[in-house]
Amino acid sequence: MMLSRAKPAIGPGSTTPAKENKKKKQVPKVEDFLNMRDYTGAITLLEFNRNSGKGNDETDLWIAYCAFHLGDYKRSMEEFERMTRRDGCHPDVWTNLACCYFFLGMYPEADTACAKGPKSKLQNRLLFHLSHKFGDEKRLMGHHQSLQDVIEDQLSLASIHYLRSHYQEAIDIYKRILLDNRDFLALNVYVALCYYKLDYYDVSQEVLAVYLQQYPDSAIALNLKACNHFRLYNGKAAEAELKSLQEMSSPSFVFARDLIKHNLVVFRGGEGALQVLPPLIDVLPEARLNLVIYYLKQDDIAEAYNLIKDLEPTTPQEYILKGVVNAALGQEQGSREHLKIAQQYFQLVGGSASECDTIPGRQCMSSCFFLLKQFEDVLIYLNSIKSYFYNDDSFNFNYAQAKAAVGNFKESEEVFLLIQSEKIKNDYTYLSWLARVYIMNRKSRLAWELYLKMETSGESFSLLQLIANDCYKMGQFYYAAKAFDVLERLDPNPEYWEGKRGACVGVFQMIIAGHEPRDKLQEVVQLLRNTTNPQVEYITRTMKKDTLRDVINMLRNTSNPQVEYIIRSMKKWAKENLVPLP
Repeated sequence: MMLSRAKPAIGPGSTTPAKENKKKKQVPKVEDFLNMRDYTGAITLLEFNRNSGKGNDETDLWIAYCAFHLGDYKRSMEEFERMTRRDGCHPDVWTNLACCYFFLGMYPEADTACAKGPKSKLQNRLLFHLSHKFGDEKRLMGHHQSLQDVIEDQLSLASIHYLRSHYQEAIDIYKRILLDNRDFLALNVYVALCYYKLDYYDVSQEVLAVYLQQYPDSAIALNLKACNHFRLYNGKAAEAELKSLQEMSSPSFVFARDLIKHNLVVFRGGEGALQVLPPLIDVLPEARLNLVIYYLKQDDIAEAYNLIKDLEPTTPQEYILKGVVNAALGQEQGSREHLKIAQQYFQLVGGSASECDTIPGRQCMSSCFFLLKQFEDVLIYLNSIKSYFYNDDSFNFNYAQAKAAVGNFKESEEVFLLIQSEKIKNDYTYLSWLARVYIMNRKSRLAWELYLKMETSGESFSLLQLIANDCYKMGQFYYAAKAFDVLERLDPNPEYWEGKRGACVGVFQMIIAGHEPRDKLQEVVQLLRNTTNPQVEYITRTMKKDTLRDVINMLRNTSNPQVEYIIRSMKKWAKENLVPLP
C-alpha cells in the first residue's frame, strides 16, 4: 500500500522558490530534501514557507506527505483532516486520510474515510489490507481479484502474504519484480526480511548488502542487519550495528528511533525493559511480546498473563508466546485448563503447513507432546533440531527430561550436565530429575550430595523422599538408609522407620555378600540407634553378634517381599564361608 502522490508530484513542473536575487545563495528546494530522503529538512522548509505567507494547498499536501513518511501519522492525519473541512477539497485527500487512520490502527475510521474517496488502485489496496485486518475473507478475496499486474498492486499482495506468514510466496513476487526493475533496490530489504523470518539469516545478510552498498545510512536496513547479527552471533554484535547508525546521525534515524530503542532492549537481554517497552506497546506490536518475555524471565507469570490474555494471536510468534504463558501459569497453579490451552496453541503452530518444518514449529510440537507426556514423540522432534541448540540451556533442560522419561538415563545425565545456567541448576525440577538419573545410573552418592548442598526447605524434604525411595528400589540401600534416617528425624512417620529398617537390613545383606565394605556396619548400627523403636536393640544386637541364624529368623518376621532373596543370599554366603546353619 502506498500513499497517493497524485497531488503534489516530484518532477518537472513542480513549484520551486523564486529567486529574488540571483546573486544571493540559492535557496534549497523541497525536491532536494526529498531526493535525500530528508523529510525533516523538507517539512522544515515547507513550514517556513507556510508561516511566511508563501504557502498554498500544495504546501499543506507536501507537509502531510512528509509527516507520513517520517512516521508521524498523527500529524499527517491532522493536516489531511483540516483539508477535508475546506470547500473544494480534492477527493484524493479522503483516501490519503484513510491511509493515516490505517497506520494509526484506526481501522473503522480508515474504512469510513476510504469509502468517501474516488475509486482507485490505492483505494482498492487499502480496502484489501483493511479486509485482512477485519478478518473478512470474502471481502479480502473480492479486493484480491481487483488487483492488477502493476507494481503497486503486486507489492500490496506480497505484503499480505508476508502478514500471513507466507514468506516464500512474498519472496517470489519481490524477485519477479526485481527481474524487470533492478533499480528497485528497496525490494532487496523486503526479500531480506522474508529470509530473516524463515530463519535464513546468512541469506538475509547477503541480500541486504545489495541495498546497503547504495544506502549505508538506512535505519530500516541497518536495523535488519543488526537483527541478523543478533541471531547469528550475540547481542553485542547486534548493538554495534545500531551504534554505527546513531553515529551517522542519519535523517532516517529519527524515523526509526522507537524501533531502535526497542531493539536495544532486546539486544541487551531485557535491560531497561520497564522504562522503554510500556510506552511502545501501542506503537510496535513486538513491544508487547517482548515485555511479556521479560516478565517470564523474571518469573512474574501473573504480569505476563495479564499483558497477553486479551491479545488475539494472528502470527506464529503470538500463538507460541501465548502458549508458553499458559503453560507456565498452568504449571504454577496446577491448572489443567491453562495447560490444555497451551497444548492447543502449540499444536496449531507445529501442525500448520507454514511452520511444521521450521525450528519454532518443531519446538512447538515437542512442547505439545511434552504436555501430553508422550515423551517418545517429544524426542522425535527434539532430535531433529538438537544440532541448533547444543549450548542452549533451556533446550537441554527439556531434552534431558525427555531422555530420562523414556529410561535413557545415561544420555540424560550427559545432557543435564551440559547446562550452565545457575537459575536452572538451582531449580527443584532440575535437582530432582538429576538426582533420579544419578540413582538410576548407580551414582547414589552424587544424588546424596545434591541434597547436602540444599538448604532445609519443603523442596529439600521432597528430594530426600525421592532419594530414599528410588535408592531402595534400585537396591542402593546405604543411601536409602541415610535418607530414611533424616526423614524419620524430621517427621517420625512409621513408614520412614519401616523404610530405614528395610534399608539397613539391605546394607547388612550387601556387606555379607561382599558388595559393601564391613566398616559401614557400624554406621548402619548408629543410624538404627537414632530411632526409639523397640525393635532397634534386637536388630543391632543381632548385627553385632554377626549370627546369621538370628538374622534369618528376624528377617522371617518381616513382610518385605525381598526377604526370601536376602535369606537365600545369606545361606549361600554361609555355605561358601563354611558357616554352619541349622
